[in-house]
Amino acid sequence: MRVTMREVAKRAGVSVKTVSRVVNEEPHIRPETRAQVRAAIADLGWTPNASARTLRTGRTGVIGIAVAELRRPLLAAVVERLVMELDRHGLHAAVEPTLDDPARLAAAAAQRGLAFDALLAVDAHGLPPEVVAAHDGPVVRLNVTRWTPAAPADGTDVVYADLDHGARLALSHMRVMGRHRAVRIGPGPLAEREEDRGIARVDPGRGEVGRAAGFRAAQRALVEHPGVDALICGTDEIALGALAGLHAAGVEVPSRVAVIGYGDLDEGRFSTPSLSTIDPDTVSLARNAVDLTAARLAGSDRPPAAVAVPVTLVQRESTSAAGAR
Repeated sequence: MRVTMREVAKRAGVSVKTVSRVVNEEPHIRPETRAQVRAAIADLGWTPNASARTLRTGRTGVIGIAVAELRRPLLAAVVERLVMELDRHGLHAAVEPTLDDPARLAAAAAQRGLAFDALLAVDAHGLPPEVVAAHDGPVVRLNVTRWTPAAPADGTDVVYADLDHGARLALSHMRVMGRHRAVRIGPGPLAEREEDRGIARVDPGRGEVGRAAGFRAAQRALVEHPGVDALICGTDEIALGALAGLHAAGVEVPSRVAVIGYGDLDEGRFSTPSLSTIDPDTVSLARNAVDLTAARLAGSDRPPAAVAVPVTLVQRESTSAAGAR
C-alpha cells in the first residue's frame, strides 16, 4: 500500500503543509523540523508524487549533472558524491556525459526549466553565455581537474579545487625530499602551470590521461631526461601507469625516482608501491556545489560565487623514501 503525505506528517508530528514545504525545499523552516520530516520520510519509505509536485511548483525536483566523461574514475567519484548530496536536499539527479563536446553541454543546459531545475556542469568548458541566459534555472560549475583562474564571466557560480596550490604542494614536497630534477608528465591539473617553465615536461600526446599514457611518458622521461629523480603526474591514472613504466624499466620507486599524482583514487592506496597524491576533497567539492545550487533554487540573489576548495597532500610509499639514494 502506498504511503501518503498525511502518514508522513503524522509520524513527524507536523502538518501536511509542513511536509510539503520541506519536500519542496522552501526556506524559513526550522532545522529540527526539517530533520523530523526527513526522518519520517526515510522511516516510511515515502516517495513524493513527482508529477503533482511539478504541476504545483513548476519544478521537477531533478538536477542535471553534465560531466565531461565517466570513464575517468575521479570524475565518476565526483558525480557519485553529487548524487548523494542532492539526495540530502531531497533532489534527484539526471547524469548527462558530454564527451567534452560543447554542443552536448549546451543541449543539457537548454533543458533547464524543462527536464531539469538546474544544471551542475562538472569539468565542462565551452558553454556560451547566451545559452546560460536563455533558459530558466541556475548553472553551477564544478571544476575538479580544470584550472579556474577567476569567476566565470557569464554570471554562473563556480566551485573548484585549488589546483594552483596543489601544484605547489607537489613540487614543494619533492624538493623537501631532496628531489631537484622533477619532470611533469601530463596533461592534467599538476602539469599545466605555465609559471613553472624551468621544469621539464613530457606530454603523452593526443590529450591522453590514462594509465597507458603514463606508462609511455615515464619511459620517455627516463630517456629524454636521464637525471630525472621525480615524476609529478597530471592525474593518479597517469601516475599509476608511470609506476608500471618505471618498474618495467627496472627503476626503483621511490629510491631512484619518486612519483606523485592527483585525485586520491582508491587504486593508489593498494598499488605497489602505494601512490602519493594530491587529494582534491571530492566530498567538499560536491557539498559546496549542491549547497550553492539549492540556495539558488530557494531564491538567493547574491552575486556569483567562486568557491575554492583546499587540496591536501597524501604521502605514501612512492615518495616516503624519496630522500634515499
